[in-house]
Amino acid sequence: MKSVEIRVKGILDPSWSEWIGNLEISYQQDSSLFSGEIKDQAMLYGIIKKIRDMGLELMSIEIVDS
Repeated sequence: MKSVEIRVKGILDPSWSEWIGNLEISYQQDSSLFSGEIKDQAMLYGIIKKIRDMGLELMSIEIVDS
């Protein structure tokens, strides 16, 4: 498993966590940070697709081995 941190522009409601792969949401200034474990690259691409479909601005993605 790998840990992922995905930052998007804007402050999202915490209820979006369930829709974005049950990743935890935290906030810094004008951005939201999704963080947590992903099982594989396909799951990551699915999350990125959802972010795109929501019209959110992707700011960064960081993947860290667990």
